[in-house]
Amino acid sequence: MPAKDIYHNTAKNALIKDGWQITNDPLILEYGGKDLFVDLGAEKLISAEKDSEKIAVEIKSFIGTSQVNDLEKAVGQYIVYRNILEEVEKERILYLAITKKSFKDIFSEAFGNLILTKNKILLIVIDPQKQEILQWIP
Repeated sequence: MPAKDIYHNTAKNALIKDGWQITNDPLILEYGGKDLFVDLGAEKLISAEKDSEKIAVEIKSFIGTSQVNDLEKAVGQYIVYRNILEEVEKERILYLAITKKSFKDIFSEAFGNLILTKNKILLIVIDPQKQEILQWIP
């Protein structure tokens, strides 16, 4: 099993504060004889009829020596996980959870925004100090 990101518990706590129930830590995806590990699976009740929304969350800190290298890895991982989820759990929506600093430094810039838009990456922006979700970016 891969190592947890340094913001794993922060993101998990932020989701719980936002009313999400963590159902998988990690969410294991099995496909074609391979096991993949998305950081979290979560579910939230959205109506009185007990309908729920299911998400998968990959958490990234972007603290490596190169933000571009971190972005390349995160985008590749996101696309692989999204493709597998579309086959095995179509109802689950994949998000990339990042800190507000990562959003400001990478994704609010033209370069990062282009990558988000072209690859249809969904973001959860988290305040690591308050352990709260600041923004959901579709």
